[in-house]
Amino acid sequence: MVEDPIQTLRRPPHQMFTSSMEQQHSLIESPASFSPADKFQQREREKSFIGFFGNYPSGVMPPAFGGGGSHGSPPIFGSASAGSGGAAGGGGGLMFGAVGTINRPGRIINPNQIHVNVNPDGATPTDADAPEIRKYKKRFNGEILCAALWGVNLLIGTDTGLMLLDRSGQGKVYHLVTRRRFDQMTVLEGQNILVTISGKKRRIRVYYLSWLKQKILRTEGLQQSDKRNGWMNVGNLQGASHFKIVRHQRIKFLVVGIENSLSIYAWAPRPYSKFMAFKSFGQLTHSPLVVDLTIEEDVRLKVLYGSGTGFHAIDLDSASIYDIYTPPQTIANQELTPHCIVILPDTCGMQLLLCYNNEGVYVNTYGKITKNVQLQWSEIPSSVAYISTNQIMGWGNKAIEIRSVETGHLDGVFMHKKAQKLKFLCERNDKVFFSSAKGSSSQIYFMALNNKINNW
Repeated sequence: MVEDPIQTLRRPPHQMFTSSMEQQHSLIESPASFSPADKFQQREREKSFIGFFGNYPSGVMPPAFGGGGSHGSPPIFGSASAGSGGAAGGGGGLMFGAVGTINRPGRIINPNQIHVNVNPDGATPTDADAPEIRKYKKRFNGEILCAALWGVNLLIGTDTGLMLLDRSGQGKVYHLVTRRRFDQMTVLEGQNILVTISGKKRRIRVYYLSWLKQKILRTEGLQQSDKRNGWMNVGNLQGASHFKIVRHQRIKFLVVGIENSLSIYAWAPRPYSKFMAFKSFGQLTHSPLVVDLTIEEDVRLKVLYGSGTGFHAIDLDSASIYDIYTPPQTIANQELTPHCIVILPDTCGMQLLLCYNNEGVYVNTYGKITKNVQLQWSEIPSSVAYISTNQIMGWGNKAIEIRSVETGHLDGVFMHKKAQKLKFLCERNDKVFFSSAKGSSSQIYFMALNNKINNW
């Protein structure tokens, strides 16, 4: 994991080589840091997610979704404790995989639980293999809207400002920008910038990471105040709905959806060091809500975007605009909610998974259906994201589903103990960050998939 320059400057030399996982224990909730009364509450919080993992055949779902009924009620395999059995066993047992509360540091092992080997090949999964969820202690006022990793630390955008969560130290939170709403952000460390959609007018505003670092050092009393402006706006854009940064060869493109238009910018290196206008398309029939850019066979550039009616493409060479996929409307005037556009790996940028409402469809960039399967979420998710383990995740009010991006098959699911609003924030490698909103405060969760989810 990349060492963050902020922490390198601030920490004493004897702490420089402390592992990042050891340092995280101070700010991640763990029973060892609580009083006996708090430990009981901590155990309840740990059991707020129940995990089901396995290779589910077509038509078979975990018991929480009513699965297993057509096959009778076989025993539930895995490490389910008595406290979690009621949450898991309502609809019958699991014939495949494992079920149980997720392993966390300090969890008390039930001596009465029975482990059943369901891997005849000898590859027995352990609790250490299971994906785990941890919750950070810090509660944030208001709603967390976005986040991005900067080194090992987490930049957090809320409806009231921009903050940094020190994940490599004592869990301190630094307030960097106040009284400004942040809806989306991406860190480009090589360019020393943080790209955001922020403010009431939803501008594309770029902040210099070096300026943000100076604000942190001033908070620590290590640097004098700097009056220079630490940000700049990209063009005169207002009302941005979504942006995506895509690298092609040595060029970084910024694609921005704005009400009824699309703008593409390219990063100009020194001496300019800014995004410069490349192409724009106005007066679009459909307003872009989700945008992306694909490079077909490493040659042809196409902008892809989702709207309230379907998914569309723009060929940058010919400027032609056409529909990729418009789902059949079963209800008159039903609004479509596009979640994300996944450019499938190893397809030369030509095959896509388009996720909308509670469905996903496989098409190519010309609109032809490529797979006779359709991804189906158990409920309409609030967030959908492709993660680098070659899986796609959906966050609903009742569950977090993890599916294969190639087939749409369910790899695993985390059931919520209580229905709540969850939102995907960011991911790197097999680490996934998401938030929960409860009342007027929010918390951040950290999920480690460990690249072993398919072992369950």
